[in-house]
Amino acid sequence: MSSADPLGEGLVASLARPGGNLTGISLMNPELTAKRLELLSELVPEASTIWLLVNPNNASTERIISEVQEAARVKGVRLSIPKAGTEGEIDAAFDALVQRQAGALLVGNDSFFSDRGDQFAALASRHAIPVIYPWRAAAAAGGLISYGTNIPAAYRQAGIYAGRILKGAKPADLPVMQPTTFELVVNLKTANALGLAIPPSILARADEVIE
Repeated sequence: MSSADPLGEGLVASLARPGGNLTGISLMNPELTAKRLELLSELVPEASTIWLLVNPNNASTERIISEVQEAARVKGVRLSIPKAGTEGEIDAAFDALVQRQAGALLVGNDSFFSDRGDQFAALASRHAIPVIYPWRAAAAAGGLISYGTNIPAAYRQAGIYAGRILKGAKPADLPVMQPTTFELVVNLKTANALGLAIPPSILARADEVIE
């Protein structure tokens, strides 16, 4: 299996000893969302308030919120947390961003959101809002910046586990793996359209810069 937060979702007893008949890969959704807030704060240091958009139907939402609230406290920024579980609620969240003059938006890692990349890109462009995404595909499609797990590498790890299980290993005895490869992607064309200068510190760490 692959899961954004297998422990938080109650799929395994622990990462070290999952128990039952499940093991696989944790995509570290809560931890990486907090890291994205740090990157967004570095990218838009003048933003006193950062919005975190989450899906209330995601089992990991409460843990994500807790992790990001702590990251916001450390960075000294205010955090606003709108929720969206429909396309209309995504539109409404962006309208509220504009009305309240929010500095930047962090999109939570959620399959409902990832399937609506075009909607996010269009809204971010229309309202000129800096947005950080969990998926490389969003930056490649015109989003400003993304940071997240290298999914092909994670699936290769899963394939190794599948091979071990087919050879007789018990899932309960195989620790849930965590990804070791992450991607930071910056779209300079989008940054220029927003009139945003990407800090050299972020460019130096970027795995890919889209021009």
